Amino acid sequence: MLALLAVTAAGCATNKEELLTHGGRTMQDIWRQEAGDGGSGGNVAGRQLLDARQSLRRPLIKADEQAAAAQQARYTRTAANEIQRQFHRLPNPDLVMYVFPHLAGSDPVPVPGYSTVFPLYQRVQYAMPGERVEDY
Repeated sequence: MLALLAVTAAGCATNKEELLTHGGRTMQDIWRQEAGDGGSGGNVAGRQLLDARQSLRRPLIKADEQAAAAQQARYTRTAANEIQRQFHRLPNPDLVMYVFPHLAGSDPVPVPGYSTVFPLYQRVQYAMPGERVEDY
C-alpha cells in the first residue's frame, strides 16, 4: 500500500513543462511557421507551394470553351436525341429451371414437373454513355 502511494505521489509531482517542452513558442507561432504566414522555414515552403500551383494554372482559351460546350451538349436532352437511348440496358439473360415432380404441402399432394424462367440478375443494370453501344 505504501509503494502504491509513493508511485502515485511521484506521478503527480511531474511538471507539464518538463515533459512537453515547446521551446517558448506558442501554438499560433507554430501554425504561422508551418502554414507559411511567417518565419523563415514556413515562408519558403509556402512560396514553393504557391509557385507549384501557379505553374498548373493556365487561362482558358476559346478552343477549351468550345470543347466544353460540345461535350456538355452530348448529355443535354433535345428533340433530336430524345428518342435515342444514352444509357443502354446491359444484358440480363433468362435462366430456365426445371422443377422435378414432387410432393408438396402438409398433406403431400403430387405436383407434376414444370419449367420456370427467371432473370439472372435481380435488378436491371445500365451502361454509361459510350460504354456499350451495340444493341442487345
